Amino acid sequence: MSLEELIEKYTNEHSKFIDVQGLKIHYRDEGKGDVLLLVHGTFASLHCYDRWAEILSAHYRVVRLDLPGFGLTGPNPENKYSIDLFADFLKDFLDAIDIDKCAIAGNSLGGWLSWEFALKYKERVSKMILIDSAGYINDNNFPLPFIIAQTPVLRNVFNYVPKAVVRRFVRQVYYDQTKVTDELIDRYFDLFHRQGNKEAFVRIANSYFTQNTHNLVHIDFPVMVMWGEKDNWLNVNHAEKFEKDLRHCTKVIYENVGHVPMEEIPEQSAADVMNFLLN
Repeated sequence: MSLEELIEKYTNEHSKFIDVQGLKIHYRDEGKGDVLLLVHGTFASLHCYDRWAEILSAHYRVVRLDLPGFGLTGPNPENKYSIDLFADFLKDFLDAIDIDKCAIAGNSLGGWLSWEFALKYKERVSKMILIDSAGYINDNNFPLPFIIAQTPVLRNVFNYVPKAVVRRFVRQVYYDQTKVTDELIDRYFDLFHRQGNKEAFVRIANSYFTQNTHNLVHIDFPVMVMWGEKDNWLNVNHAEKFEKDLRHCTKVIYENVGHVPMEEIPEQSAADVMNFLLN
C-alpha cells in the first residue's frame, strides 16, 4: 500500500501532521483540559489507544502520536534510534505543540520511553501510567520479534512479514483471542509495512540498551503501574519490580489480560486511569 493510501485509510478528522526533527509526525489531539500524552509500543501506532482517547477525551486533552519508525510517521531520516534519542524527541514534540507539562502513559517500549523521559525532563511530567512497561532487561527476556531481529540468520524475515506472522505476533499480546479481529490484523500489517518501518524496527531491536531502572527511585510524582497477568511478552513479575523501585506507586494487575490492556479491556483500564488522575 502506498503512503497516500495508508494516510487515506488510517487518518481521521483528529489527525494532524507536524514537523519535528526533520520528520512529519502523525498525531491526534482530542478533548480539553489537563494534557494526557499516550505513547505506543513496538509494532504499534497511536491507534492502539483509540478507545482510551474516545473515553478520556471527555475529561482531558488527549494527545497521541506515531513515534519515529512507526505508524504513518515512518523512519528517522538518519536511521538512528536509542531510548535517549526517543526521550529527546518526546520533549521536542511537546515543545512543537506548546505543551509544558502533562501526564504521560506508555505501553511496552512506550512505557520505557515514558519513564526515561520522566527521569530526563522531570519538570515536564505531573503523573505517569506504565502499561506492561519495558525497562528491566537484565534477564534478557526480549519479546519474540526482538529476538528474531537480533539474530543475524533470522532477521531477513523482516524484509517482508506475511500476514500470518503478524497475526501470530498480535495473538501473542492478547489473552482474549476473540478480540483479535481481521481489522486489527490488517492495521498492524499495513502500518508495519509502511515504507521504512520494518528496517527501523530492526535498527531499534539492535540498539544498545542500558539498564537504567536503578534511577526510578528519583521519580517523585505518582505513578500507576498496570499489567496484564497473562502477558506473554513481559512477565507480570516486572510489575513488582516497578512497585519496589518507584517511591509513589499504585499497582493494578488484570486477570486474564495480555500485554495490551488499553486495547483488550479499554473501558476498565481507562476507568482506572481516570481514577488515578483524579486522586
